[in-house]
Amino acid sequence: MQTTTNINDVLDGHVALDLACVDRLLLNAYVPTLQSSGQVYAFMRTHLDKPVPSPAVMNQIGNRFRREVKAFADEHDIPVLHLKKPDRSRWDDRKLDHVRPQLDRAEREGRFGVVAMVSAQEFQSVYSAKDRSADPGRPWFEFVREQRRVGTYYFYVLNPEFGPGFIKIVTYFPYPAKVWLNGHEWTKRQADHESLTYRSLP
Repeated sequence: MQTTTNINDVLDGHVALDLACVDRLLLNAYVPTLQSSGQVYAFMRTHLDKPVPSPAVMNQIGNRFRREVKAFADEHDIPVLHLKKPDRSRWDDRKLDHVRPQLDRAEREGRFGVVAMVSAQEFQSVYSAKDRSADPGRPWFEFVREQRRVGTYYFYVLNPEFGPGFIKIVTYFPYPAKVWLNGHEWTKRQADHESLTYRSLP
């Protein structure tokens, strides 16, 4: 009678230490005071002191952010990758695969912080401005949530404790963001600090 051998059977008796951890950890970030259309309107009127909240104000903020990101990349000599829509037929066409050479180089050189950036266009839940003006001389806009393709930046970071990760920021209202970390990378670095020999599974 034949039996099927699995990975647990193969490793049984040969593993001195087995570590389990969170694989991918995603933290969502958002601006609490920009989660409704009324809050967007109030933000432009009171915080920005704009007499007419409008899509022009949105564009001004987005353009300024893009200029500052470019200036940051130029100042610190950080490569910015402009990627097209990913090829889903390839397993190695993820954003992380494209920035892996920069991450590996920074690891070898002992450089930490932002080591690469990706500029992308993605569908996000953002605010659009609808012209509700009854009088051409008195413009008034309503802000509504829509799925739109907007600019997004991925800041790929190398950290001595956590290894590679990224901070994703959408360049449009309400500016949602994500922080991505990998628990396996953190575990490997803790083992390195303790001079433990290990083999990470693919």
